[in-house]
Amino acid sequence: MKTAHCLLASALVALAVLSAPASLAADDAARGAPAAADAAPLPAADAVDAPVALAPFDATYEAWNGGKRAGTASMRLAREGDGLWRIDLDITGTRGLARWVRLDIDQGTVFDEAGGDYRPLRQDTRRKALFMGRKVEGVYDWAAGSARWTGDLKEARRQPIPLQEGDKSGLLINLAIVRDAAPGRALRYRFVDGGRVRDHQYVVHDAPEHVEVDGISFEAMRVSRTNGGNDETIVWVARGVPTPVRILQRENGEDAIDLRLVAYEGAH
Repeated sequence: MKTAHCLLASALVALAVLSAPASLAADDAARGAPAAADAAPLPAADAVDAPVALAPFDATYEAWNGGKRAGTASMRLAREGDGLWRIDLDITGTRGLARWVRLDIDQGTVFDEAGGDYRPLRQDTRRKALFMGRKVEGVYDWAAGSARWTGDLKEARRQPIPLQEGDKSGLLINLAIVRDAAPGRALRYRFVDGGRVRDHQYVVHDAPEHVEVDGISFEAMRVSRTNGGNDETIVWVARGVPTPVRILQRENGEDAIDLRLVAYEGAH
């Protein structure tokens, strides 16, 4: 049985990559799935604003676990030079068990824009906690047509994965949802991250919702994953905000990990 601190770390990583429960069968099925970068047709051509160009930003979140404050998180998008970008998510435990085990999770993706889409090039994840430390790095070799991860992960996840156009890391799915969300729209992406492959399907609700976090109010679109099984992922995005205003993972109908935006600067 996993210890409590390992369970919390695993849950936070699951949220960081917007992943759902994994099984080898599900991963194998997704490896053969079609490229999933395209979204369904929009209900009306004039109902969606033109895509906003990428711009650097720094965002700060509260991190909650099971309805209780667990720590803080930051998401940062920055230019790397030569047309490259890097997006990072850092989660630090500052309350309760997460603070006691000194939980610190850092995840990043270096990417470029190819054909108007976000294309991952390198990915890394570092997890630190009391009695635990893990590091995983991955390379998306588009010339060779495969991605591969090394580090502290199972042998099955170190095997090369054939790439398809539109494949994304978990953090790039975050950015893509912000870019693509429009009322009534269906979204689909192929998640390729950490040696895993999954088909992610989402639906954007027709009506906006009022979301308030730490005194900040947003009129946000609710984006729900529709093929996550008993684990539900919900993302709220607002016009003019370059990062999700809230990311919630629910397990068997109960709130689990929850990131809530409290401040951001950069793109407005």
